[in-house]
Amino acid sequence: MLNALANPARFMRISGGVVPWLGAATALTLAVGLCLSLFVAPADYQQGESVRIMIIHVPSAWMATSVYLFVAVASAVALVWRHPLAAVAAAAAAPVGAAFTLVCLVTGSLWGKPMWGTWWVWDARLTSVLVLFFLYLGYIALVNAFDDASRGARAGSILALVGVVDLPIIKFSVNWWNTLHQPASILRAGGPTIDVSMLIPLLVMAVGFGLLFGTLLLLRMRTALNERKARALQLYAVVPQRAAKAEAPLPAAPVASR
Repeated sequence: MLNALANPARFMRISGGVVPWLGAATALTLAVGLCLSLFVAPADYQQGESVRIMIIHVPSAWMATSVYLFVAVASAVALVWRHPLAAVAAAAAAPVGAAFTLVCLVTGSLWGKPMWGTWWVWDARLTSVLVLFFLYLGYIALVNAFDDASRGARAGSILALVGVVDLPIIKFSVNWWNTLHQPASILRAGGPTIDVSMLIPLLVMAVGFGLLFGTLLLLRMRTALNERKARALQLYAVVPQRAAKAEAPLPAAPVASR
């Protein structure tokens, strides 16, 4: 599969057919998830209507860590196997992951104010997610900090791999330290503790967020490849012109009249 998509032209052809269907599936899934969350799922007996923030907060938190793992894996593939599209995929995914992380932090603050009485607290989970956001920003800055794109991709890949250590901290921080966040309530040994009336909309929204990431990833990769092709065409057009000017004969010196 990796070898099949190694050719940018083949990737552009395949992704061009996939993007419209993926975009339609994304819109449909998110619409169904929002309808279930807002009009079908009941309010929580303790948290009231504010529990609906979970429908955005939890999937965005899952995507924040999942997209970073994707960036790290793509970076490793780019460093080890020199896959021509791996670095493009990592660079295209990072801003999307940063956006998911920002949504996670903002919705967490909105949810925390009525539940905890404060917008922010420096507990292990919140702090480690904030570190993840800075890792995203650092990766994006490094990739774009060099005139040589390959050097920027290499530096960003190293940072992405080093930053993976933050992912288990985010996951297990509620078990390792005393935090305001509750332990896992969905992916746990005894089964989910969330009622099915809220669990189904949550899972539908999680699928919708995953499809949204896939759509944005393909669109950003296609844009990056088109920009690269446009720069190559500009360079191809400029070089012959410079060569022609260099080979043009010098004008003859004027002959002095007697």
